[in-house]
Amino acid sequence: MSVRVGILGATGAVGQRFIQLLDDHPTFDLAAVTASAESAGKTYREAAKWRVNTPIPDDVAEMEVAETTPAGVADADVDLLFSSLPSGVASEVEPDFLAEGYVVSSNSSNDRMAADVPLTIPEINPDHLDLIEVQRDERGWDGALVKNPNCSTITMVPTLAAIDEFGLESVRVSTLQAVSGAGYSGVTSMEIIDNAIPHIGGEEAKMETESRKLLGEFDGAAVHLHEADVAASCNRIPTLDGHLENVFAEFAEDPSPEDLRAAMRSFESPDLHSSPDRLIKVFGDDEPDRPQPRLDRTYAGGMGIVAGGVQPTETGAKYNCLAHNTIRGAAGASLLNGELLVEEGYV
Repeated sequence: MSVRVGILGATGAVGQRFIQLLDDHPTFDLAAVTASAESAGKTYREAAKWRVNTPIPDDVAEMEVAETTPAGVADADVDLLFSSLPSGVASEVEPDFLAEGYVVSSNSSNDRMAADVPLTIPEINPDHLDLIEVQRDERGWDGALVKNPNCSTITMVPTLAAIDEFGLESVRVSTLQAVSGAGYSGVTSMEIIDNAIPHIGGEEAKMETESRKLLGEFDGAAVHLHEADVAASCNRIPTLDGHLENVFAEFAEDPSPEDLRAAMRSFESPDLHSSPDRLIKVFGDDEPDRPQPRLDRTYAGGMGIVAGGVQPTETGAKYNCLAHNTIRGAAGASLLNGELLVEEGYV
């Protein structure tokens, strides 16, 4: 099966990751790339300041960049759109595409917590995708909107889903987030070199709410948030890629560190092209200083989660987890949702 796809906001950091991940994809054929009005009409090579460590695919380099409107992609005859637009732009533009019947898998943060919008990690809550039926009924859209979570949320939640069987009650997390999470112009060198910034606007609230929605139960009409209490402290550090997070969890039961490691290691992945065979790689007691961003962010091509440092505490356990923030945490997450949309017959 071949599915024609487009990328909204294709010239930015996440848009470039989309292009990298779509190259030679067995299902998706890239048929349209869009950007701002200033870039429309240029070739992609002219419009994009390419910063990915692989060459621009030749066929994409010569594609004409379209304006980010339904009319701009109409001639491309796409079946699915991936959105990497800034949230302020996406909140205005995405509804135009949805009203025209497009299915949109979006990395943008707008509407993630909307009651009728699936916030989905295919390995965690694929059943939430059926919120699309509620969404269509309530909004009158012929299309569909699916969101993936924030890059810091997606690093932690797979590990929490794996150990939720022990009665997860409370989560405290402190993040050490890479500069690429802020985009190319998000953090200046003068701010971050020889420094750490103990605040990332809006990030803590996203982790605290999105985690509970992802781990919540869907009853066929609505998602009921998980009851765990989640609190986050988010920090920017001078690494390029890879968000490292320190997690402290409390449970109704009393699992041992080996119980927690075993649950993470055995957590199953769905049969989707971009999902790793083993979603979570777990280091044992013999390597207490792993994971590390430089050494572990490319696990499973950047699509996996890495955990380690699992230790007991007086009230539960603590551990560290890591994911590549622009691959697994952004473009790769939307790509997986696109694969799930195809698998479930929404595309």
